[in-house]
Order: sequence, then C-alpha cells, then structure tokens
Amino acid sequence: MRKLPLHTQIIIGLIAGLLFGLASIFFNIPSNLTIDYIKPVGVIFVNGLKMIAVPLIIASLIVGVANLGDISKLSRMGGKTVLLYLITTSIATTIGLFIVNIIKPGHVITPDTREEILGIYSTEALATTGQAELLKKQGPLDPFVRMVPVNFFNATTDNSNMLQVVFFSLIFGIAILKVPKAKSKFVIAFFDGANEVILTIIHFIMALAPFGVFALIAALIVELAGDNPSKAWEILSALLAYSITVIIGLLIMILAIYPSIFKIFTKVKYKRFFKGIREAQLLAFSTSSSSATLPVTMECVEKNLHVSEEVTSFVLPLGATINMDGTSLYQSVAAVFIAQAMGIHLTLGNQIMIVLTATLASIGSAGVPGAGMVMLVIVLEAIGIPAAGLALIIAPDRILDMCRTIVNITGDATVAMTVASTEGEDVGDK
Repeated sequence: MRKLPLHTQIIIGLIAGLLFGLASIFFNIPSNLTIDYIKPVGVIFVNGLKMIAVPLIIASLIVGVANLGDISKLSRMGGKTVLLYLITTSIATTIGLFIVNIIKPGHVITPDTREEILGIYSTEALATTGQAELLKKQGPLDPFVRMVPVNFFNATTDNSNMLQVVFFSLIFGIAILKVPKAKSKFVIAFFDGANEVILTIIHFIMALAPFGVFALIAALIVELAGDNPSKAWEILSALLAYSITVIIGLLIMILAIYPSIFKIFTKVKYKRFFKGIREAQLLAFSTSSSSATLPVTMECVEKNLHVSEEVTSFVLPLGATINMDGTSLYQSVAAVFIAQAMGIHLTLGNQIMIVLTATLASIGSAGVPGAGMVMLVIVLEAIGIPAAGLALIIAPDRILDMCRTIVNITGDATVAMTVASTEGEDVGDK
C-alpha cells in the first residue's frame, strides 16, 4: 500500500483530533482521559521539535555564514532581511488597525457580557500583566543588551533566548571566515556533518507528527470546554466578531500582501510556494510555536523551494525570533477591540502609537505559545488602556494563536524566498 504524503497524514491527524475532542464533549467522556493519556503524546512531539531547534540553528547558521566566504555578502543579506521583516510587520499592524476600525467588533460586546468575561478571566489577565511588568522595567537599549548572552550554554536551554543563540552562531561563523582555511576547514566539516545528523533526527521526530497533531488538537478542544462546555461556547460566541476580525486580517496578509511581494521580487507562483511549505503551516497551526516549527520550516524551504542553506540558515532563525507579522496584526486588532468594548476613544495619534509599539514589541516576542499576549500589555499601556481589559480576549486566544502562527512562519518563508531571489538564486522549481 502506498504511503500517504506527510502533509496528508498531518491533516488526517488534525481532523481526527478535532472529531475526538468534540466527541469527548458530546458523549461526556472524562476530560482526564484526554489530558492524562492523549495530550502527553502531543507534548512529546512538540518537545522533540524544540529539542532540535537550537542545535539546528547553531549548526546550519555557522555553516551557512562560513560558506558565504565574504562578510560583505552577509552584511548585504542581513540588511535586506531586517528591512523586509520591519516592512511586513508594519504592514500587518496597519492592516489590523484598518480592519478593526471598519468592523468595530468591540461594539458587539454588551456591558453585561463584558463584566462577566472580565470576572471570569481576571486572574489570567493579572498573571500576564505581571510578566509584562518585568519587561517594562527595561531600558530602551535592553533588547540589544539581551541579545548578547552572558553564558551561551544557558541561552541554549531557553527558547525565549533564541536571539542570543543566533547572535553567537553569527559571530562564530564570521570568526571562521577570519581563520586560515587550513584550520577552519575541519571546524566547518564538523558542523556540516552535525547539520546532516540533525536533519536525520528531524525525520525521526516527524514520523510522530500525525499522532502529535491529533493529541494536541484533541486536548485543546477538551481544555477549552472545561467543566462547563455551554458557558465556554457562550463566551466564544460573544467574541466571534473579534475573532473574525483577526482572521480576516491574517487572510489579507497570506492572500494579498505576501503574493504581492512574490510578484514583485520573484518568479515563483504563490500556489507553488504554498505547496512547498504546507507541512510547516500545518505544524504551526498545531503547535502555536514558531520556534518549534522552525526545523520543519527550514527543511521545507530548502528541500521543496530550493532556497540555499546559506539563506535559510540566516533568514529563518532570525525570522522565528524577530518577525511576528501575525502577532503584530493581532495586537493592533486586540488593542482597538478592547478600547471599543470599554468605551475608550482612540485618537489618530494613539493608533499610530499602536503601529510603532506593536512593531517593536514583536521583535521581543518569543516564538512560543502565548508570548504575544504578554507583549500586548505593553501596547495597551502605551495608549492608556487598562491592562485588565486583556481578560476580554483570553477566551479565544489559543485558537487565534494557532492561526497567527501560520502567518508568522509564512512571512518568514516569504522573506527567505525574496532574499534568495534578490541574491540571484533560482528558487522554486528545479
């Protein structure tokens, strides 16, 4: 019997998990059955991807930079990458503001519903605000300070310090270029071999993908329902307008903005691009983590879209760290939605501040589930909105996090393709 393609297996796992979760709610299957015996499979799968992300970044980035052979080429490529990331993030934030001001989802929330939701989720909002308070105490140059690791080995143990790993790997790769080739060739050969081993490990982990996706989705549905499914769905229904607004903005990024970038800078058909990264998109939806999806994103862009390793090993790890188009769009929609729901008028200056703050905040967002919520507190307080309003959007956040992570990794892959094309590479079909 012919083996199904991996993306088909993942889709089957996703649908099966959704059906199982809904069946668990409908037939009153004890939630601890799913949480205790099924969810761990998904956790193991995500942990496996996170386990290999840091070694992959170190090996591939060092080899990629060392193989450039010219620091000026790295500087040129780095400038293009950062500029494109800033442009797409700014566009995403602006689109979010445009859509939320047209639809006005906050006006749908009645005062009674608002108070009920604030009461239910006030504890979670307070916890998130506490995390954000730590970030607010930092100075304007602290992001650059945090970029340089005090202890490189400590940085590799925490996915929120991925930028430190990228920084060290870049410095290491540049240093190799300055060492005589007679000595550096052994170092390059070591990391090149390590990179191949890591890619093989990724194939091992991906064999668990359909089961991991099934477990993650099934557990998500059961956890969302909680002990009172009717109340959970009632709250989600009340926030449907907000969720639809976010999703419309995300669809505009994927179906309009990124295709426009492709048409300007590359000759690749967008349908071909989608086909090449669909496995990474499905995993991004399931895991809600750019960092966990990074190994698969790199493999898809290299193997399916034929972008060189020297580009993917630089652009994609950097993107998983600083490029959060979907998260920035969500933050702009959420900030205005909360203001509308609480009857707070936002001036044009306030909304411009949202664009600037959300763009800068996205650079500090870790590529892990829920990180965007912490950064949203900073955006809210920059325009004078009480952080307690965060409770209004907590209920559907897990689902929207899954959706915006797809946009995050699609944006990363788009920039990688664009940079490769402007560097003269023949990307796409070969």
